[in-house]
Amino acid sequence: MAKPVFEGVTVIDHPLVQHKLTIMRDKRTPTAEFRQLLREIATLLCYEVTRDLEMTTTPIETPLAEMRAPTLAGKKLVFASVLRAGNGLLEGMLDLVPAARVAHIGLYRDPKTLVAVEYYFKAPEDLADRLTIVVDPMLATANSAVAAVDRLKERGAKDIRFVCLLAVPEGIERFRGAHPDVPIYTASIDEKLNEKGYIVPGLGDAGDRMYGTK
Repeated sequence: MAKPVFEGVTVIDHPLVQHKLTIMRDKRTPTAEFRQLLREIATLLCYEVTRDLEMTTTPIETPLAEMRAPTLAGKKLVFASVLRAGNGLLEGMLDLVPAARVAHIGLYRDPKTLVAVEYYFKAPEDLADRLTIVVDPMLATANSAVAAVDRLKERGAKDIRFVCLLAVPEGIERFRGAHPDVPIYTASIDEKLNEKGYIVPGLGDAGDRMYGTK
């Protein structure tokens, strides 16, 4: 079940999501298991964030009868991955919606200023006509998330949702202040940021834990 907490923020508290997230938080969880769990949680998060997709009907014939059956309406949605950690969520979401289009937004956080620096951007041309779901495991300072949505809006995206594993009140406030029209879906709202801009209690650096880097 998904629950609204802050305005514009939905916490997905499904038992499977919370159980898998707990295993991911454990520092003893190895890289391969962490990566697999992230992919599994992403599928569950995708289920919730796409719950209200517009539907239509189309005529089909079953082995027994003709009928008008429900199908998705409109153009295929877009998953926008904030590199590199966003790809862990992206893979799980593509398992559920394999026909989705994909955008990649390359951002890194300057270790001194914590400002997001862009190094890559590639997205479908017709973003204005598609639902765009931005994926990034952590909403910490929100600098990367805000920058990613800024770029997508510059390219014409109008219907945007943001999905993350963990968020903190500081990041939510910053993101909602910049983009109040973009709803946030997360598995947990953690306590705070530390002096280095990391989520506490958190799970460490998601990218490093996904790929075994430091």
